[in-house]
Amino acid sequence: MARKPATKKPRTAKAPSKRATRSDKGSARGSRIKRKATPAGVLDKDHLIDVIQAGTGSTKKAAKDTLAAILGTITVSLKKNKKVQLIGFGSFRVVRLRARKAMNPRTGEAIRAKASNAVRFRAGTKLKGGI
Repeated sequence: MARKPATKKPRTAKAPSKRATRSDKGSARGSRIKRKATPAGVLDKDHLIDVIQAGTGSTKKAAKDTLAAILGTITVSLKKNKKVQLIGFGSFRVVRLRARKAMNPRTGEAIRAKASNAVRFRAGTKLKGGI
């Protein structure tokens, strides 16, 4: 069956919608979380604990335990050579660095660097788009 040719309608300028966009909406509970950049001179881990505490309404100890559990889970998974993927944020993976020749920056002497494992992070699309 043949389709009818599509007709283009002229576009008109629309007023911005007053509906809340997905990024403007709060969490499922209806509370709105304010996100702020880490202030200068503040430890990032302490700042994350404060953000978790403010966002969940929990105690500082519970927020600290939550962050420790998340970081511990990521660490254990990487030790087992498993990829950790946080959709939208990014993914962590373990790569093997082969033995190579290196140079001591202080003396200029050639040394041999041993083979080792390293962690690589690749930013997700939402993180890339938000920067």
